[in-house]
Amino acid sequence: MDFNDVTKDASNVFWGLKPEEQPLRPEAVAILKQRAKLGTPYSRCLPNGIPAGIFVLAFKMIQAPQEIVILFEGGDPPRQIHTDGRSLPKDPEPSWMGYSVGKWERDTLAVETMGFTEQSWLDGSGHPRSESMHIAERYRRRDFGHIDLEVTLEDPIYYTRPFTLKTQLNLIPDSDVLEFVCGENEKDRAHVEKR
Repeated sequence: MDFNDVTKDASNVFWGLKPEEQPLRPEAVAILKQRAKLGTPYSRCLPNGIPAGIFVLAFKMIQAPQEIVILFEGGDPPRQIHTDGRSLPKDPEPSWMGYSVGKWERDTLAVETMGFTEQSWLDGSGHPRSESMHIAERYRRRDFGHIDLEVTLEDPIYYTRPFTLKTQLNLIPDSDVLEFVCGENEKDRAHVEKR
């Protein structure tokens, strides 16, 4: 799959909103100020995480009988979405991609994810997430080459209300996920550390 016109969401989940419209708690604002000096996780060879990982580069979804695996071209770790009927764990081990369960609701794959590390950012601007963040994704296949994606994020630690991002994913037929190793291509760290 590829993204269409979502770089704004990968850059800033509140793209187009006035500062007073953004549902940020003071704790989130303080973290944003600290992170403005760091450069993105990606520029430091760290994963993009969810949702940025699905908004940045191409990815491939592989459906097996009891799970869906997503392989990211941008260096993020593989993501497992368990579709065997299990529930989200009560206290998951925090990770970059979180812990995901999904189920089919007619023509829509509904995915719930929690258990994120607080080191992970929501976007390139540095919007934080706590271990309490819950993400609900809805992948609806509109036709053969297009999926409508709706991502709702809820984190009462850093945000005053849930918020939703919507985009379209486009099929790239007969394509491969290209290998990427950050250490090979990383040239930004020296510039970031000089700041």
